[in-house]
Amino acid sequence: MSESNLAARSDRDMEQVSGAEVIAQALKTQHVEYMFGVVGIPVIEIAVAAQKMGIRYVGMRNEQAACYAASAIGYLTGRPGVCLVVSGPGLIHALGGMANANMNCWPVVVIGGSSERSQETMGAFQEFPQAVRSSIYGRPGACYVDIPADFVNLEVNVNSIKFMERCLPPPVSMAETSAVCAAASVIRNAKKPLLIIGKGAAYAHAEEHLRRLVEQCKLPFLPTPMGKGVIPDNHPNCVAAARSRALQFADVIVLFGARLNWILHFGLPPRYQPDVKFIQVDICAEELGNNVKPAVTLLGDINAVTKQELASQKSLPMNYYTVFYHVQEQLPRDCFVVSEGANTMDIGRTVLQNYLPRHRLDAGTFGTMGVGLGFAIAAAVMAKDRSPGQRVICVEGDSAFGFSGMEVETICRYNLPIILLVVNNNGIYQGFDADSWEEMLKSGDATAVAPPACLLPNSHYEQVMTAFGGKGYFVQTPEELRKSLSESLADTTKPSLINIMIEPQATRKPQDFHWLTRSNM
Repeated sequence: MSESNLAARSDRDMEQVSGAEVIAQALKTQHVEYMFGVVGIPVIEIAVAAQKMGIRYVGMRNEQAACYAASAIGYLTGRPGVCLVVSGPGLIHALGGMANANMNCWPVVVIGGSSERSQETMGAFQEFPQAVRSSIYGRPGACYVDIPADFVNLEVNVNSIKFMERCLPPPVSMAETSAVCAAASVIRNAKKPLLIIGKGAAYAHAEEHLRRLVEQCKLPFLPTPMGKGVIPDNHPNCVAAARSRALQFADVIVLFGARLNWILHFGLPPRYQPDVKFIQVDICAEELGNNVKPAVTLLGDINAVTKQELASQKSLPMNYYTVFYHVQEQLPRDCFVVSEGANTMDIGRTVLQNYLPRHRLDAGTFGTMGVGLGFAIAAAVMAKDRSPGQRVICVEGDSAFGFSGMEVETICRYNLPIILLVVNNNGIYQGFDADSWEEMLKSGDATAVAPPACLLPNSHYEQVMTAFGGKGYFVQTPEELRKSLSESLADTTKPSLINIMIEPQATRKPQDFHWLTRSNM
């Protein structure tokens, strides 16, 4: 080892750090970015050391306000803010903020100075990372760390300090599958459902999946005061303007991170129907069943549980909303979407998103069926010339596909990598499953007994594509749909057709908010 390296190592071995610097480094390691407080002996050195570590310190005029600010940082960032106070009155003043943080379920770490202790108690500092973990795991809240005064200014060899690694984000827990299925069944059978979105949903960053749930299932929602904005207030499904009526007449209410406390009138009559069914979604087991007995409880991370709800339609065959949800998850943002059919086009229009102008083609003003494949071919030819790699997704009802299905040969002849999705319900609007079809034919010739809107059950339209050299998929489950679509998107060398079997009686879910209008009072 060279003399310079030996000297550097020797200097390192001799280096001393203070307790305040150790605390500041521990905070920095835990990804604390902001500190609020009112300093005094013995914590002023901690604030100075924190600033040197790059932690922003905001000096407040009262510990209560400092704790409010630190807890708000915890809510906004997901990592606890720090409130720095002196012992005695300083800590007592911070208690209001700690209580408020606990009630709001916001993570905050309060660090207070105390009288000197013997050096043996220095082991308590090693519990500091556990304080951070306690503040953010499960239901977030306030944690207090007591720092002895002599520890703040005590200097020790830097090599004797062992910093704990940054506390990982809270593990994401999901609800029991059986509970999710039960909740989905209750919601499906509801006549007047209502979602209540609380600040727990905001803290969980559940906005994307909650919005999908609202739009996919056409559900009205009501935000609590700090649940506002999870889904925009101007969303057409927001019923905040009819809050009292929404609460009073709903027959099923789903609580996403909202508690049945005074803000929601405890969930009791006369504000609610006596027989209203509550579904509670919460990260905290102790909250489930407070004030009312819920029909279903879903214990878990709100964002994760919402995703479970979205994918809960596991019963087969699938319905339109399940299909379009899984399709939307994978669609490239710049793809062309061509759509035609009855329910296929109408429902797809509400779920499948477009982000660019002139990237959607459907039956248009004249409501013409049979336009889909021609439109898709035109878009694919243009994309091939102007934007190589841009995908064309053609979403067809099984009846609509029949109008121009032989254009699949054209698609294959010119090797246009179009992805055809045939949403197959065995009929023009609705059809029959194979068993019902066979049973019906026992009573007479199909021309006499088959409803005019019915088509042959389980037709293998994907074989039209494979006959001309493209790829064909026959799918019946969400897993098969996701896999086949992923493979089709990955292959830009040839076209594909995914024949998606859905419930023959599947239809549009009515958007029925009439019970919230004053005319029905």
